[in-house]
Amino acid sequence: MTREDAVKNLLSRNVEEVIEEGHLRAAMNGTKKLRVKHGIDPTGPKIHIGRAVVLWKLREFQDLGHKIVLVIGDFTAQIGDPSDKLEKRPFLSHEQVRKNLKGYLDQVGLILDMKKVEVRYNSEWLKKLDFQQISQLAETFSVRQMIERKNFKGRWENHEEISLREFLYPLMQGYDSVAIKADLELGGTDQLFNMLAGRRIQEYYGQKPQDVMTTKMVIGLDGRKMSTSWGNVVNVSDAPDEQFGRLMSLNDDLIAEYFETVTGAAMSDVAAVRKALSAGRNPRDLKIELASSVVERYHGAAAASSAREKFEKLFSKKEVPADVPELKLKKGAMTALDLVVAAGAKSKSEGRRLIEQGAFDFNGKTEKDPGATLVLKGGELIKLGKHRFFKVR
Repeated sequence: MTREDAVKNLLSRNVEEVIEEGHLRAAMNGTKKLRVKHGIDPTGPKIHIGRAVVLWKLREFQDLGHKIVLVIGDFTAQIGDPSDKLEKRPFLSHEQVRKNLKGYLDQVGLILDMKKVEVRYNSEWLKKLDFQQISQLAETFSVRQMIERKNFKGRWENHEEISLREFLYPLMQGYDSVAIKADLELGGTDQLFNMLAGRRIQEYYGQKPQDVMTTKMVIGLDGRKMSTSWGNVVNVSDAPDEQFGRLMSLNDDLIAEYFETVTGAAMSDVAAVRKALSAGRNPRDLKIELASSVVERYHGAAAASSAREKFEKLFSKKEVPADVPELKLKKGAMTALDLVVAAGAKSKSEGRRLIEQGAFDFNGKTEKDPGATLVLKGGELIKLGKHRFFKVR
């Protein structure tokens, strides 16, 4: 791919909107190395492939020689970003944020060349602001402008509580751009208000306003919003077999979209996938290709080949794999729900859903009652979903 083609792809694929596109395009054709900002609040310990879309876009900027400035929101994570929320976020403790940060940069390092990334923590500047400086910062927005924000407007009209700290969040994210002197900020579509706040606040402090790029949001495996609490995610750090198996559960109508958003497949290949689906090709075959591509992206070709082989052996020949992982559990009585959670369900709500949908087998028998009592003696075979087997030890 020529540099011109790389720039064209960067500005179009998986991109929803670019604010000041002409300015950004001209800047990219110049000699200046742009400071490209992306902020991540570690509100949870894992990064899923939906959130990784913007990281891969950052990698494109990095490959073109621009400077990636990754702002870790160790301060703002405690406050809570209201961007995609229809209710107030809880106030996280410093210890919760520190716990979530463990392994965070290792996950980012699966995508970005961390040796070339400038990593900053926004507590470095935000915790130093005094009340006068915060008041000056608050002067950049009116209450009316905040209320007109989509999620705030709905809560206001429904007479639901909106905390003043939620109004402060976009001001803090905007100030991050001032602190690092950002030329461009990237984020999901839910971050548009916050990133535009950065432009306004930079101008207030005498800086040139950053350009803004929003990337597409990825729908969860089941067609709902991708959310860890719903268990419809694939994490970048998940084991190859787990990534493969979870992607095989993807809704058929999302196959082409996933090829475009979460793989590095050429757009001509994405078009071929859409054509194949329209022509009636078996969606299962295309999902195998999709899962292989995603696993290879995060774990390499050998891991992808192994995961594919295990999956096809298990479901084409109806065999249980020889290397079933062992699950060490205390012997005795246990509810089906507790057993499913111990076997790897993301949450009790996901575990209950799996059981009620018939996705849990205990010693070859499907159990659909989450409260059923099961007795563990050792050696029992557990099947969770269509692809995960465990043997009790």
